[in-house]
This record gives sequence, C-alpha cells and structure tokens, in this order.
Amino acid sequence: MRTRADSELIGFAFLGSCFLLFYFHQGIRLDESFFLDSFLTFNMVFISILLEALPFVLLGVMISGVIQVFVSEEQLSKFIPRNKFLAIIMSCLVGALFPACECGIVPIVRRLVGKGMPLFAGVGFLLTGPLINPLVIFSTYMAFGEDTKMALLRMVLGLIIAMMITAMICALFQQNQLKLTKNSFNSNGPEQQVKQPLPTRLRAMIEHAIDEFFDMGKFLIIGAILAAFVQTFIATKSILDLGNGLVGSTLVMMGLAYLLSLCSEADAFIAASFDHLLPKTSLLGFLIYGPMLDLKNTIMLLSVFKFRFVMTLTILITVTVLAVLLLAHPMI
Repeated sequence: MRTRADSELIGFAFLGSCFLLFYFHQGIRLDESFFLDSFLTFNMVFISILLEALPFVLLGVMISGVIQVFVSEEQLSKFIPRNKFLAIIMSCLVGALFPACECGIVPIVRRLVGKGMPLFAGVGFLLTGPLINPLVIFSTYMAFGEDTKMALLRMVLGLIIAMMITAMICALFQQNQLKLTKNSFNSNGPEQQVKQPLPTRLRAMIEHAIDEFFDMGKFLIIGAILAAFVQTFIATKSILDLGNGLVGSTLVMMGLAYLLSLCSEADAFIAASFDHLLPKTSLLGFLIYGPMLDLKNTIMLLSVFKFRFVMTLTILITVTVLAVLLLAHPMI
C-alpha cells in the first residue's frame, strides 16, 4: 500500500516535471495544427497565472508552517491588542508591510485564525497584505510614469477601505468562521510543541507546509483555470463597453479586476493601459478591488471559510470600495 510520504513525493515529482516541460518548451517542436489557437492561448494564460501565483503560495504555506509549529496561542494573544479599535489598526498596518499576493495570504490567515487570532484581525491582514505592501506601491508608482499621486491614492484609500471592512466584520461576526478540515487546527498543544527538539519541529513545519500546499494548490488550479477561460474567451473590450458614466465604468473595472485575477504586483501596468480612456477613480477601482477579491482567491476563500462569511465579505468589499471611491472622486 502506498504511504502518504510516497504520494507527496510523486506529487512533487509530477509538479517539477511540469515546470521543466514549460521551461524547456522552446526545445520541443510540436505541429501547432493539432491545436486550436484558442486552446494554445488558454494554455499559455493558465500556465502564466499559475507560475505567477505559485511562488507566493509557497511562501504563504511556509510561513503558515512556521506559525503552526513555532507560534503558540499565548504568544499570538499577546501580539494582538485587546482593544478592538487598536487591533483593527494594527492588523491592517502589519498586513501592509507584508509582501504577499491575494493567494499566498489565504493559508497564512487560515493558520492565524486557527491559532486564535480574532477573525476581524485576520480579515485586516487578508485585505491589506496584497493591496498596499511596499512592492505593490512601488509597481504602481512605476506603472503610472512615476506618478506619486496614484501610488498614494491606492495606499491611503486602500487602507481606509480595509479598516472599514475590518470594523464591519468585527461587528457582524463574533465567532470563528473557519471550516473544520484536517489541517485547520494543530493536533498537539502548544506546550507539547515547545518541549519538542528543534529538528523535530523543523520537520513538522516542512510536513505541515507540504500538506498545506497540496490542500490549497488544488483550489488555486481551479481558480487559475476559470481566470484563464475568462481571459481567453471573453474580450476585454466587450466588458468595457458595458460601463457608462463614473459609476458604470468603476463597476466595470472592478468586475474586470475580479475576472482577470492578476497578481497585485503587476496589475498596475494593466490599469495604466486604460489611463487615457477612463477616469482615475475607475482605475483605482481596478487597483483596490482586485487585490482584495478576485476569482481565484474567492475559490480559495470558499475552501477555508464558511460560505455565509465569504459571501458577506464579498458584498462588504464590493459596496465599500465603490462607495468610498465615489465619495472621494472630487479629490481624485
């Protein structure tokens, strides 16, 4: 009978073979007449989305493993202020300093909430991490021709919106909204972990990261397939034609950000290509909404949190982003 370790080894070998095949694809000559152009485009987009997201997911599961093995509930409770207002501010600010994408942040937040972090604090970390970390702000500055204003607007408005959503989650949900899966909680108590020798804990960290990677990876693949389908078979122009006026164009750009599921470190360059076609308020809708919520990370969130919570969070993000941008439009 095949052991769990054998299955994990086979899985890693298969994944590595896929990466090598893609890397050396130029040396492989296939008659493209066997494939439809649309399939080739779909395949290219799917692989690019997957390769773009996987490094951040790997980083996320490694950090999740560190939290699981080396951080106890008592240490985490000391880190979070008891005052809810201060906890909201702290979670959003800490998330803003952490360079993660919307996919890589999900396993980290699941582990933090599973370890005892308040749900609303996890949401603050979830929203600001992919949105206003230093890499994202710098890429925004460069994409818009070294425009400091757009970078600052994304950072300031994004932080305000994240704090508002975090505060509403704090008021609406008092209990843990995690799904109970085999990896949701640690089987050993924090006292047992502390007593274990360092090599044992390092091995446990790696094993946990592997489990988490395969657990989250399948949902990332599903999300990447859906996002690649949208990018391949739905013309961007047809989506943009749906928006009329400030409200319509902002909603369309938010919808486009959701469907394209771009990495937050690169989405500013796509938004900049619409700079002469749409108002900056609509562009900010694209830049702020996408890192908070997109197609592939919705799939991942549904795998981690209860359906009602994810739907509530989706509505709150959508309404809050649109409302704040419309109110701030005269200053933009």
